[in-house]
Amino acid sequence: MNPVPTTPALYPCTVAHVRTGPVRHTLRHRTYLWLIDIDRPPRVPYPLRGFARFDARDHLGGDGTTLRARLTAFLTAQGIGLDPAERVVMLAHARVLGHVFNPLTVYWCLAPDGTPRCVVAEVHNTYGERHCYVLHPDRTGAARADKEFYVSPFFPLAGHYRMRLPVPDGTLRLTVRLEAAGTPPFTATVRGVRRSATPFGVARTVLRRPLSTYAVSAGIRLHGIRLLLRGLRPLPRPGHHPQKGMR
Repeated sequence: MNPVPTTPALYPCTVAHVRTGPVRHTLRHRTYLWLIDIDRPPRVPYPLRGFARFDARDHLGGDGTTLRARLTAFLTAQGIGLDPAERVVMLAHARVLGHVFNPLTVYWCLAPDGTPRCVVAEVHNTYGERHCYVLHPDRTGAARADKEFYVSPFFPLAGHYRMRLPVPDGTLRLTVRLEAAGTPPFTATVRGVRRSATPFGVARTVLRRPLSTYAVSAGIRLHGIRLLLRGLRPLPRPGHHPQKGMR
């Protein structure tokens, strides 16, 4: 039996991206993520609410007014039933002063013993588009998925991902590796340590990184400019068609 994660929780973490070609480039930044139960978003003291807001409209798609409704609609369209009693925990950024950008949001749909029955990895790009990968990881949290979504303008829409997305416990250890024939691999990692989401813990985290989501958005664009200056050129962006169960 796997331990059922306690929510809400904070994970101050380091996000790293490593490109090994055609130019070697590393992105590394500090931020923090929330782990929440989608049916019980955290309630923080009034002065902190502008730094810890969760809006269903920021995630998935469709017309559902709650995270549960949106996730259920998406999984149903993929032929997967989500039991109303089934617990789902989500790892994501919260809205901070009205802004949020989640390059990756992860939903773990948990069986009663805490084992993930399936995992949904929701990816956003800087063009306002999103795509969800439905995964069935092994006991180590490892899964494979064909790349189906244009994210970085410097990588073609080809290849596959090898992901390792274990349910966070005392530590957060996520790995996403892009592999494509003839293309050097790209690896993204998220490493962090759990902190209690008490009012004091939230306040301390916010004071350390008060504009966390703005920093994420700015950092991605800054590193894109650096890659342009190093000679990489954007590849054509194919048209994006929303998945079934999303709009």
